[in-house]
Amino acid sequence: MMTYKGYHGTVTFDEDAETFHGEVTDLRDVVTFQGRSVDELKAAFHESIDDYLEFCAERGEEPDRPYSGNFVLRIDPQLHRKLAALSQEEGSSLNRWVESKLATLTNQRG
Repeated sequence: MMTYKGYHGTVTFDEDAETFHGEVTDLRDVVTFQGRSVDELKAAFHESIDDYLEFCAERGEEPDRPYSGNFVLRIDPQLHRKLAALSQEEGSSLNRWVESKLATLTNQRG
């Protein structure tokens, strides 16, 4: 995975065309890039992000931002109460406690 200005790109290699193809992930808009070498690919990735941001600015639109770190989760009120109690027992806010549990879960899966 490639990263530039907080945006991430994934890359595949087309063996027949001998070209790397990439796409910026986590956006509603489609932003792609390609190159024949690693250096060319990186430059194209950076240029695509810069072009996307410039295009949004010209149109007066806010560009999509990859994952703000906020998400809404709707759960059963009884479960909410139990989770809040568990987080308090561990001396943590519910937000920090859930974040810690999710981080542990994702680290276990690699």
